Amino acid sequence: MAATQTDYYQTLSVSRDADAAALKSAYRKLAMKFHPDRNPGDAEAEAKFKACNEAYECLKDPQKRAAYDRFGHEAFTQGMNGGGGGGFGGRGGQQGDFGDIGDIFETIFGSAFGGGGMGGGRQQQRRGADLRYDMQISLDEAFDGKSTEIEIEVSQSCDTCDGSGATPGTSERTCNLCHGAGAVRAKQGLFVVERPCPTCGGRGQVIEDPCGECRGEGRVDRAQTLAVDIPPGVDTGTRIRLSGKGEAGPRGATPGDLYIFIHVKDHELFERDGTTLATRVPVSFTTAALGGRVDIPDLDGSTNTVEIPTGIQSGKQLRVRGAGMPVLQGRGRGDMVVEIQVETPTKLSRKQKEILEQFRETETGDECPQSKGFFSKLKEAFGT
Repeated sequence: MAATQTDYYQTLSVSRDADAAALKSAYRKLAMKFHPDRNPGDAEAEAKFKACNEAYECLKDPQKRAAYDRFGHEAFTQGMNGGGGGGFGGRGGQQGDFGDIGDIFETIFGSAFGGGGMGGGRQQQRRGADLRYDMQISLDEAFDGKSTEIEIEVSQSCDTCDGSGATPGTSERTCNLCHGAGAVRAKQGLFVVERPCPTCGGRGQVIEDPCGECRGEGRVDRAQTLAVDIPPGVDTGTRIRLSGKGEAGPRGATPGDLYIFIHVKDHELFERDGTTLATRVPVSFTTAALGGRVDIPDLDGSTNTVEIPTGIQSGKQLRVRGAGMPVLQGRGRGDMVVEIQVETPTKLSRKQKEILEQFRETETGDECPQSKGFFSKLKEAFGT
């Protein structure tokens, strides 16, 4: 390539530290703007479209991008194969006096210098990326579990080229840089190390006529509807894995996985701690004094009757065994903890006030031992 060729980052109008998402976004905007279908007969637009494709094909691949950042366009030319240079060289290229040293390291370290070692075959294709999906559900849904569907946009195998990346009826050719080996050697000081070929990405093959639908990637982005089964007992942070439902691998490589992260929304009545459900229940001061019962709804639709013992105080916790959340992928349920809040009446009828006045006249102090003990301590402390 000519030394004056436009910098790939300038072509895509991104900074040199742009991440993968920024690269993809910039490429899509430019590809749509200069696509030949939108600019029929415009040779300049077509040239810019091809330049964008070339730049993105290089920068989206971490290995190619690293080579480009270090050597620029020269990283992808045969001119770096010379025996006296310090750049990349194909296996069929001249190795100079360092060939024997490379063979020594191949024998000693094997695959430490690349996929399969110095004498190994092509690099294994990169697996598709894993994806994350965040799902909000209610506490009732977490209790019962649910079957639902989600729709996501994800890279999938291209139907036009069947994931190969090549136009139907055409095939790949052997990479001119690595001669089909999938790796190149680079001399660094006294050592010769092997790296994945930056031109073919370690595949050993190059597509000459890319598929028009996927532009040689072998995958396209499109909406997909997936069925998801949420088991009873899930909690915030629970992760559900859908194997093979992540991003499709490039050119037919293995797809990644989709991970669904569960977020359980707050409930108006219950607070959750693992398999334990906690709730606060207000009771009248007469029920607290005389004892009684309160009915608390269960998430399974039934009712839990809780016995209130005589003389219960605010803050006292009562436990209902087996009335909590289901154990995830296990048996049984946790407990329900009921915290009693004694409520003082604010609206009393005339008759109620008279009754309470009569009760106060009969008080001896023994009815409320905590109050009696407190005031006794005050009396002792201050002598009053």
